[in-house]
Amino acid sequence: HFWGFEMSGVIPDIITLGKPIGNGHPLSVVITKKHIAEAFNNGMEYFNSFGGNPVSCEVGQAVLDIIKQEELQKNAHETGTYLLDGLKDAQNKYNIIGDVRGAGLFIGIELIKNYDKMMPAPDEAEFVVNQMKKRGILISSDGPDHNVLKIKPPLVFNRNNADYFLESFESIMSENDFKV
Repeated sequence: HFWGFEMSGVIPDIITLGKPIGNGHPLSVVITKKHIAEAFNNGMEYFNSFGGNPVSCEVGQAVLDIIKQEELQKNAHETGTYLLDGLKDAQNKYNIIGDVRGAGLFIGIELIKNYDKMMPAPDEAEFVVNQMKKRGILISSDGPDHNVLKIKPPLVFNRNNADYFLESFESIMSENDFKV
C-alpha cells in the first residue's frame, strides 16, 4: 500500500502530504477528488506564494520515483513484519510489554507495570527511549499515558537495522530485569 488508509477500505476526499514527500526539501501536497478541485474554479483565483514551484515538484517526483525503483514499500512491509515478529517474541519474555502493534515500519510497543491490570508504564518507556538513544536508535514515547514506544524509521530501514534494533531492545529488557 502507498497509504495507511488503504488497509481500512476508506477512500478520503482529501489527502495531504507534508515533509516526507520532499525528503528534506520544503514541499507539501494536496490530493483530492476532481469535483472538490473544481470547486476552486469559481472565478476567484486561488493564490499561493510558493505553489507549483517546478524545483519542488521535481523533488517530489524524484522521491516517488525512488520509492518505486528501490521497492521501498515492499521493504517497509517485509522489514516491518520481521521487526514486528521479533518484538512479539520479546513480548513473550518480558512482562513489561503489554501489546505490540503496527503496520509496515510504523510500530508501537505498549509498556505496562502490571500485566493483569495493564497499568501504563510511562517512566519505564522514557527509560527505554533514553537507553535506545545511547545505542544510536531514536524512538519516542507516545499515547495518552506516554507509555507506547513509537518506532517510525525511514523507508530505507532494512533487516540489518531491524536486527540491531531487536538486539538493543532485548539487551535493555534483560539488563533491567523486565522478564516474565
